[in-house]
Amino acid sequence: MLLQPHIIYLQWMQQVAWAHSGELGLDLAAYQRLDAAMVARHHDMTYLAPCFTGDDLILKTWLTHTDGFNLHRHYEFIRGQDDKKVFEGSTHWVCIRLSTGRPIRMPPEFKTAYILL
Repeated sequence: MLLQPHIIYLQWMQQVAWAHSGELGLDLAAYQRLDAAMVARHHDMTYLAPCFTGDDLILKTWLTHTDGFNLHRHYEFIRGQDDKKVFEGSTHWVCIRLSTGRPIRMPPEFKTAYILL
């Protein structure tokens, strides 16, 4: 078994964030139609245990803060074989206008979808 490189954790964070946004109806096509997107401003990542090629992982994500401009997303990765938390992290996301790259208020569709549960 090979140890997973650190960059893969960031890729998994991105994948699970996109999957969650897609479930909320905000996929890439919606971002383009609305000319708005959430972009990462800051990542915080804590490695708790190693992951190896072939490990079964459960990737969890949820929103912890939203204010109309920003949102914060938390992540936990659990190794299925022993139910051990191997990683936790968070990302601070900022809403931008795709056509300009400048920060904007979230469009109503974002505010409706990105709610705290």
